[in-house]
Amino acid sequence: MKGIINMTRRDFLKTGALLGGGLVLGFSLTPQESSGEATAQAAATFAPNAFIRIAPDDSVTIIINKAEMGQGVYTALPMLIAEELSIDWKKVLIEAAPVAPEYNHTEWKYIQGTGGSSSIRSSWVQFRKAGASARIMLVAAAAELWHVDPAACRVKRGFVIHDSSHRRLSFGKLADKAALLTPPKDVELKQPEYFTVIGKPMRRVDARDKTTGTAVFGLDIKSPGMLTAVVARPPVFGGRVKSFNPEKARAVEGVKAVVQIDSGIAVVADHFWTAKTARDALEIVWDESGLSLPDTEALRKQYDGLAAAQGAAARRDGDAAQAFAQAARQISAEYEVPYLAHAPMETLNCFVDLHSDRCDIWTGTQFQTVDRDAAARVSGLAHEQVKIHTTYLGGGFGRRANPLSDFVTEAVNVAKAVQQPVKTVWTREDDIKGGYYRPMWRDRISAGLDAEGKLTSWQHTIVGQSIVAGTSFEPMMVKNGIDSTSVEGADDIPYAIANILVSLHTTKIGVPVQWWRSVGHSHTAFVVETFIDEAAHAVGKDPYEFRRGLLAKQPRHKAVLDLVAQKSRWGEQLKAGRKQGMAVHKSFNSYVAQTAEVSVSKEGAVRVHKVVCAVDCGRVVNPDIVKAQMESGIVFGLSAALFGAITFKNGRVEQNNFYDYPILRMKDMPEVEVHIIKSDEPPTGVGEPGVPPIAPAVANAVFAATGARLRQLPMTADAVLKAIKTAQK
Repeated sequence: MKGIINMTRRDFLKTGALLGGGLVLGFSLTPQESSGEATAQAAATFAPNAFIRIAPDDSVTIIINKAEMGQGVYTALPMLIAEELSIDWKKVLIEAAPVAPEYNHTEWKYIQGTGGSSSIRSSWVQFRKAGASARIMLVAAAAELWHVDPAACRVKRGFVIHDSSHRRLSFGKLADKAALLTPPKDVELKQPEYFTVIGKPMRRVDARDKTTGTAVFGLDIKSPGMLTAVVARPPVFGGRVKSFNPEKARAVEGVKAVVQIDSGIAVVADHFWTAKTARDALEIVWDESGLSLPDTEALRKQYDGLAAAQGAAARRDGDAAQAFAQAARQISAEYEVPYLAHAPMETLNCFVDLHSDRCDIWTGTQFQTVDRDAAARVSGLAHEQVKIHTTYLGGGFGRRANPLSDFVTEAVNVAKAVQQPVKTVWTREDDIKGGYYRPMWRDRISAGLDAEGKLTSWQHTIVGQSIVAGTSFEPMMVKNGIDSTSVEGADDIPYAIANILVSLHTTKIGVPVQWWRSVGHSHTAFVVETFIDEAAHAVGKDPYEFRRGLLAKQPRHKAVLDLVAQKSRWGEQLKAGRKQGMAVHKSFNSYVAQTAEVSVSKEGAVRVHKVVCAVDCGRVVNPDIVKAQMESGIVFGLSAALFGAITFKNGRVEQNNFYDYPILRMKDMPEVEVHIIKSDEPPTGVGEPGVPPIAPAVANAVFAATGARLRQLPMTADAVLKAIKTAQK
């Protein structure tokens, strides 16, 4: 009874759900070795390839080599196998893949990971072939037992069926026989007209676990004897420990160790709050000598100076400067967007069980191979001695795909220092102040239009940090001084303009940066789509018709634009005080158009009432997941557009927690409609493409409502009032 009384609400939910049955994932709340019974079961399992395990009890375990961070891969990827294999959905089990070459990303080749809205695209053929291969072997096994032609057999919901003799055997009953067969070299995949699973709104397999509290996130991992560490890191990036006094921290009851590691001072205790309280009691003198301390106001001046001159050319069509000089109408603008934190709801964490001959790591990661290799370097072990156990991720947005494996290597360093199983946990403040942000960007853009209002010149200069400079990805992603992620969405604009110049200044600032949901598109879409809107108004044209006229050779852009205009009733009368803005953008090979219905209060507060979204992401595997990801991207993008900003003063991050780095609340959530264009093209990304269009759509709606152009994010009330005042001059 005492144990029940002391249970948390989440623990209670977990216990109740486990007693009630349901989907079981391939990892445990208590890390431990496999039992003998489990080993015997594995020996009797039919494993036709790296992704499928069929047991005698008819359960089908699907091994997923992507991280589930809310985007739905634990449902969508099994659907690809289910389409070809025809399994009973109720008997599907999910297991996170270990790090192994067979689980490498099909496009990235040498690493296993999740990102770039690539999970379905990269697995579309791979997972279907895995299912088809298993189907062929199971049918062959049944046909051999029945002495019939395999062509006379079919599969349905976990059974092989021979119609003429009315015989059927479950996959589990055929497992032993099928396991003796050689996997086929070539398999024929289903034609789309015969799909029965792909394209259907299948229920998410993780829904029950996440609503009952049984889903295992990194923060949920527990192990006998496990300690918890919280690390004191330098208040400025690049700072080092000069000296520290651990006595007050050690005096806190429950503290087991206070140790210095590369990233700072780790306080290790029996519980999180004990470690956090003791960390706050540390007396540390930090060495900040020789560091260039970033300051937002100083960076603005530096970036503004760079934007005034042309940078390294990322795209050059015709002679944009000459065309601009000869234009009948010239317009120009300057834009600024801030550093942004990822702010996943689950803060960073990593549990490490380190021994002299092995290292087991439980964490929510997007970069399994990179983290495994980094952990091996730090621990001094061989790669094969390090095991990554991927849990659910409580949000990733790119932060858990760190090229330097910062939070994983730190946790391994802590485990080395204390020689006990230890989980290193970041607080919310640690997350907000911990770096690896979306970079700050400054843009200068100009356009020339002829007497008929046609765009003849487009000059766009971009200033900001490279997110891959100094990482192992730099040789692949930086060409001729251009980081492709800095200019994506700008150097490939779809509009028919004869003369285009897009150039880049890459800055070197002591602020750690990396990819953030939608990467470069998160800033380029805002600049391009608000400036296109500005060009339309400059010549007195409707923004929708103006865009349409420039997209004659871009049918997929035009299709989503037309659909969103139709569904949002573009141009019709809205409720008093409300106006619409629109944007269209291609990212990760998907096409998204959005309209935002907005009002602005007398105090300058922007309220988004409704967002209509049209998306073309090729062939759809699960429409519910596509809609959810568009909604998710809109929420994420709105949070950044309305509130998000990381700023620096004397090298120190000024934000701390959600009270001064807010995210969208339920009361601010607009109504969202998502419309999917039917397509026979191969599937493309949905995790990120919903983010880029929302900020420009809202900014364009604010202009329609107030006559003020917002060229700096976030759209705070003060910024809106300032823009209105400027527009009225």
